[in-house]
Amino acid sequence: MDSEPARDTRPNPKRSLVFVVTEDWFFASHFLPMARAAIGMELSVAVVTRVRAHRAVIEATGARVVPLEADRASLNPMAAGYAAGQLAGILKALNADIVHCIALRSILVGGTTAAMAGIPARVYALTGLGLVGARDDRIGRAARLGLKALIRGPLASGRTRFLFENPDDALALGLDPSEQAVTVLGGAGVDCGSFAPHSLPAMPPLKVAVVARMLWSKGIDVAVEATRLARSRGAPVELALFGAPDPSNRRSIDEATLRAWSRDGVAWHGLASDVSAVWAQHHVACLPSRGGEGLPRTLLEAGACGRALVTTNVPGCRSLVRDGIEGLLVPPGDVPMLAEALVRLSGDPALVARLGTAARARIEAGGFTEAAVTDRVCAVWRDLLDA
Repeated sequence: MDSEPARDTRPNPKRSLVFVVTEDWFFASHFLPMARAAIGMELSVAVVTRVRAHRAVIEATGARVVPLEADRASLNPMAAGYAAGQLAGILKALNADIVHCIALRSILVGGTTAAMAGIPARVYALTGLGLVGARDDRIGRAARLGLKALIRGPLASGRTRFLFENPDDALALGLDPSEQAVTVLGGAGVDCGSFAPHSLPAMPPLKVAVVARMLWSKGIDVAVEATRLARSRGAPVELALFGAPDPSNRRSIDEATLRAWSRDGVAWHGLASDVSAVWAQHHVACLPSRGGEGLPRTLLEAGACGRALVTTNVPGCRSLVRDGIEGLLVPPGDVPMLAEALVRLSGDPALVARLGTAARARIEAGGFTEAAVTDRVCAVWRDLLDA
């Protein structure tokens, strides 16, 4: 780990905002606009994260990057305790005025550290509940109760603010989305200039794409089987998978399985370097998530590009997509229902176009733009600083 950052000894130092996030790629892909906005507020900004390949792009915003090695796949309490010990020294050296923790693990580690360090101004940005939210069995319910007790109990202060990407997650943790300490955002927001509508390709076939990390929890296997079922019924449907496995995630799909799926109208292309170009070549964005989402960025980007959205009726996904308006909602894990949705769209180009147009309008007017999200987060920071 790099040496501890030097303490700011200027007579009137800037107020300090410290982001805590597990991975530099996650911050770089979702939260750079927030870093720029904080710099624009004349805050001293640091991003504490595990550094791999995205340090330069984060630093280009004007933020400082401070390395913290913490394995997000590990459930070892000792490892989490070690990370919290490292983080305590970092927060002290940075004179943190606000600690902004992104995603569940960072909330648990960063929130614990902020409480121990006596930093009351904390922002807990939950980007989805993951398996804790997706499981509806006894274990899932017990995990949510435990998380609720922590976040509303020892990890909270009178100046803690909660950011959610959908109202269901707030309710799951016993928080009223309308209360002052809670803000429900349009995900991380999307830049409607970078993701603009394209003319739809000719049909048939119906070209469907999944742009996501290749995880079982994203329902990639459901999309593959539904495509095969739709094709067996004579529907001209093609499915393209864009994304890479995530080895540090226990729900990652191995490359051998992805390669084996690449036949009979299904093709895995790996990571997409230009997501906007992907949507220019496809009609439909599909994300058959099994749950645990915040508000999937892939749906925001596809919607901004004017593409019909086919996803599952789970928290986050249904916050953006209204069935029959911006897209079609199906039950999670339901191959026949997803196949039926694909068959329906493959035979109705007008419906595909209408859903895509509505998706773009929803992104622009519904609070899902980058600017709208950033403005609301800045308001939270100002409130904490003024207090």
